[in-house]
Amino acid sequence: MVEFVMLTLGIALFLYTVLGGADFGAGIVEMLVGKRSISTISKAIAPVWEANHVWLILVIVVIFNGFPKVYSTLSLVLHLPLMAVLVGIILRGTTFTFRHYDVLEDGTHKYYTAIFRISSIITPIFLGIILGAMILGNITLDQSQGFYGMFVAPWFNWFCLAMGVFSLGLFTLISAVFLIGEVETEEGREIMSRLSKRLLIVNLILGILVMLSAENEGFPLIQSFLAAPFSLTMVILASILIPVLIRFINQNAILKMRVTMGAIIAMIMVGWAIVQYPTFIQFSDGTSLTIENTQAPPATFRQLVIALAVGVSLIIPATIYLFRVFKWGNDD
Repeated sequence: MVEFVMLTLGIALFLYTVLGGADFGAGIVEMLVGKRSISTISKAIAPVWEANHVWLILVIVVIFNGFPKVYSTLSLVLHLPLMAVLVGIILRGTTFTFRHYDVLEDGTHKYYTAIFRISSIITPIFLGIILGAMILGNITLDQSQGFYGMFVAPWFNWFCLAMGVFSLGLFTLISAVFLIGEVETEEGREIMSRLSKRLLIVNLILGILVMLSAENEGFPLIQSFLAAPFSLTMVILASILIPVLIRFINQNAILKMRVTMGAIIAMIMVGWAIVQYPTFIQFSDGTSLTIENTQAPPATFRQLVIALAVGVSLIIPATIYLFRVFKWGNDD
C-alpha cells in the first residue's frame, strides 16, 4: 500500500512541476517577451490552468491523510512561505481570469497584468523555498527558539533562497519550451526558441548556485549525490538530454522537445527523491520525519489507497481528454 501511495505522490508532484510549472512560468515569459506574448500566453493557458492545480490538491490530500504528522509540521513551521504560495496562487488565478474573460478592456487590465506577473514570481520562489527548508535540516519544534528561530530561520537562508530562484528559473524554462508550440508566427517561434536556449544556460548556473549554497549552509548536497550512484546517473542522463533538447528546439519538433523537457524534469526529480528517501523533513537536532514513522493508522491508509485508486482512474483519463481537445492538435 505504501508503495502505491508514494508512487501516486511522486507522479502528482511530477505533473504539477511540469504542467503547473509551465503555467507559472508563463507569467515570467510574458515579462521577458513583452506585450506581444500576452495573446499567445492567454490562449495557451486559459483551457488548462485550473486543471493543473488538481495535482497540487492531490499532493496535499495524500500528505494530509497518509502522513498527517508531516502535514501538521509543515503547516506549523512553514506557515509563512505556505501562506505566500496560497496568496500567489489566488491572486494569479483571479487576475488572469479577470484579464482574459473581461468583456470590456479598460485601464484595469494593466493592474491585472501586473498582479498576474508578480504572483507568477512569488509562487514558484516560495515553492522552492519550502522544498529547500524540508531538506536542509534547520527546522525545529523547540519553542524556546522564539518566533524567528522556529518560523523564519528554517527557510530564510541562502540555500532555500537559491532553491526558490532555481524553481523560478526552471518553471520559466518549462513554459518557454512548451510555448514554442503555441506561437502561430515564425517570428514568435524564433523568439521563444532563443529564450528557451538562454534559459537553459541560466538554469545550469542556478543549479550550480544551489549546490554551492548548500555547501555554504553545511548541507553536503554534492556528496549526497556522489554517494548515490543511481541519483548521480539520473543527473548525468538529464545533462546528456540538454543538447538533445536544443536540437529539437532548433528543428521546431514540438512533441519531441516537450517529451524531452519532461524527461529531464523526471530524471532530476527521481535523482533527488533517491537522495532524500525515506525522509520527508529533516530536523535541526538530527531526527527526521520519514515514510515509516509518519504513516497514518492502517485503517486510514487502506481507505486512502481505495480513494486514490478510484480518483486516479477518473482524473488521468479526464486530463488526457482535456489536453487532447485543447492541446494535442498543435503537436507535430
